[in-house]
Amino acid sequence: MDHPLMSPDKDDASKGPSRRDEFIRAQRELSFSFERKTSLCAPFVALLPVSGASVSILATSLGQSTVCSSNSTASRLDELQFDLGEGPCWEALASGQPVLTTDLKAAQSVWPIFIGAVYDDPQASKVGAMFAFPLTVGSLDIGAVDLFTTQITELTLSEVADASALADVAAWQVLRSILQDPANDQALDSDGLPPSPSSRREVHQATGMVLAQLNISAADAALLIRAHAFASGRTVREVATDIVERRLDFLSGERP
Repeated sequence: MDHPLMSPDKDDASKGPSRRDEFIRAQRELSFSFERKTSLCAPFVALLPVSGASVSILATSLGQSTVCSSNSTASRLDELQFDLGEGPCWEALASGQPVLTTDLKAAQSVWPIFIGAVYDDPQASKVGAMFAFPLTVGSLDIGAVDLFTTQITELTLSEVADASALADVAAWQVLRSILQDPANDQALDSDGLPPSPSSRREVHQATGMVLAQLNISAADAALLIRAHAFASGRTVREVATDIVERRLDFLSGERP
């Protein structure tokens, strides 16, 4: 059964191999965006039929900020949602699911303050539709990707799937940008005591457990442990102990 805000895929040449090539190119660009210092927003705009995009960190524990905006309208939409505390990006973060608003003005009853502000704002009033996708890694909520169009429109099933897949890649790149400060490395990896062989073994064991839970690389598992430590204000050693002793499960986020 089709999602009410998604149109079925169109049976035309645009869904052929060339579109898959474009998706692979966008995915690759996102995968190397941290190393190459390129925009996280550009691949979304290049691949999808949207007028603009923004990527934001919304989790307070990670330091709320706008990572990128493709144009001034995207930046304004992001700013309004952040200032007012409501809108598609907040719902996507809370639900962990895409929020597909085909006709933004019709969502007045859902986000009355945000919608009112959008259509009172000369910079944002021409927006027709908004689509928000959560940025999550395992059980760690990070933020959201906001996409907008100037027309009332829908995304196809394939376009929603592609945007969700790109958001998954972008989430890892945002984590890397959050943890890029060398000062954070010292704070995260030490609790004031020299690392012992046993603590290193525990971190290594915890990395292997997260790797198995999420089916990711060892580097990404280690990154996720560091990100969780940063978000919770604890050391990597403490988080590793919780994982090894099964007090923390990264797949569900539950603490038994």
